[in-house]
Amino acid sequence: MKPQLSDRWLFWGPTLIWASTWHVILYQLDSSVPVLNSVAWRFALAAVLLLALARWRGESLRLPLSAHVLMLATGIVQYSGNYWSVYEAERHIPSGLVAVLFSLMVFGNALSGRLFFGQRVSSRFLLAASGGVLGVVMIFWPEIAATGARPNAALGLSLGLLAVLAACIGNVLTLTLTRRGLALVPILAWSMGYGAVFLMLLALGTGVGLRFDSSLPYLLSLLYLAVFGSVTAFVLYFKLAQRQGPARAALTGVVIPVIALAISALLEGWQPTLLSLAGMGLCLASLYAATRK
Repeated sequence: MKPQLSDRWLFWGPTLIWASTWHVILYQLDSSVPVLNSVAWRFALAAVLLLALARWRGESLRLPLSAHVLMLATGIVQYSGNYWSVYEAERHIPSGLVAVLFSLMVFGNALSGRLFFGQRVSSRFLLAASGGVLGVVMIFWPEIAATGARPNAALGLSLGLLAVLAACIGNVLTLTLTRRGLALVPILAWSMGYGAVFLMLLALGTGVGLRFDSSLPYLLSLLYLAVFGSVTAFVLYFKLAQRQGPARAALTGVVIPVIALAISALLEGWQPTLLSLAGMGLCLASLYAATRK
């Protein structure tokens, strides 16, 4: 039998990786490459790597036509609509508010897990998750309070909510496929590939074109986002969701802002306030309360 990673590794792996991508994405945004292109290149490279990984593991890439229909939908919803909406939302609202919206995924995943997979969560879990969301709000409160002054705040908020909805739907579609007995890595490979192709077609159709940046910072950030932020993180995340359910997996969204801001304090000069420190403490305490036996 192959050795299995513990649930702790499956949780902290994607959490630490996605927290670091907040900083790495800045190197993508600082380039002249449009968002549509950057997200497309990221998932195109990730899809190729996942296809190679599936081959190496001896997993078949031939999946039923019905599975391809769901994987196409997953690619468009989760790896196109979700990420594109996040990037566009951050043009109109603070990234802190986007983080708060994504922390709400824990409730969306709890609801979808109950409706589609019959997985219940306890009232203690929901109460602890609420504390985690409140902690994220406390961390980013100055940014959130200033949101109303932005001219397109309503548009940004709508795009952020759309991204969260897309992520929740993508989780349901992927877990539905794995529950049919299909291997996770080929599912992710095809889904990300479909998402990348959709974004490329959208870029061509809207006149954005296909642009690339061969500078070292862009190439290294793209490689990191594909290898770690897409391949490694999503494989670990969905393995955790398979074991513990989508609601518990979504608790990553409560802890990611805490780690991301710690990285920001080290690399970008972010200075915490008493309120943000209290929010971080509440996030970690809520995680403990939600996951303890």
